[in-house]
Amino acid sequence: MNKEQIPDPGQVILIDKPLTWTSFDVANKLKHSCKFKKIGHAGTLDPLATGLIILCTGKMTKQIDQYQAQEKEYAGTLVLGKTTPSVDLETAVDAEFDTNGITPDQIQEAARQLTGDILQVPPIYSAIRVNGERLYEKARRGETADQVEGGIKARIVTVSVFEVNTGRFPEVDFRVVCSKGTYIRSLVRDLGLLLNNGAYMSGLRRTRIGNFRVEDAATIEQFIATHRASLPDPLPTNE
Repeated sequence: MNKEQIPDPGQVILIDKPLTWTSFDVANKLKHSCKFKKIGHAGTLDPLATGLIILCTGKMTKQIDQYQAQEKEYAGTLVLGKTTPSVDLETAVDAEFDTNGITPDQIQEAARQLTGDILQVPPIYSAIRVNGERLYEKARRGETADQVEGGIKARIVTVSVFEVNTGRFPEVDFRVVCSKGTYIRSLVRDLGLLLNNGAYMSGLRRTRIGNFRVEDAATIEQFIATHRASLPDPLPTNE
């Protein structure tokens, strides 16, 4: 059996995704820079979030569904008293609210109500397809959630942990442990609503997927350099 006939056993790659990159951007960069014939990511991470993504190559791409289903952990910051259409910094502030009178206990109670098995409506700025089109495409065209034909379907998700730290109010630092399919921006939006106020997410970092932790991940540049150095015939550096 010659080299071309040997199946690629594949590998699992942990990457610390940088800000503004999509998960597809990362997969595409590694595919071309490392000459992987087959590569896929095990779950998207918003462009304005950083942190752990899992990618699989070769035969290991068969494990993608298994990794996607695992529990996720995030650390982030939300801002009370303002909203944006995207519930993050992709869009500008569209409304402001008075936060006077909101107490730390009220914020803790709102987070408690969003813990456990909850019914959650995904944000309109999401990659979910409705009537053959991704929701964010509708949103960027000016549609609101109320204008989406057929509506945005709620789903049951599990939030095992929703911890909040109010020491920098109206900024609130948080930690979330949740199931597959949970939208952290929806948690932030709903926390604001429970307080009869508004909220948006100013920062988010995925710190864990199952037993994989971001501390064990490489940057894109680190992985490419290590991969090239391990090859018997190093790849050219020009792309």
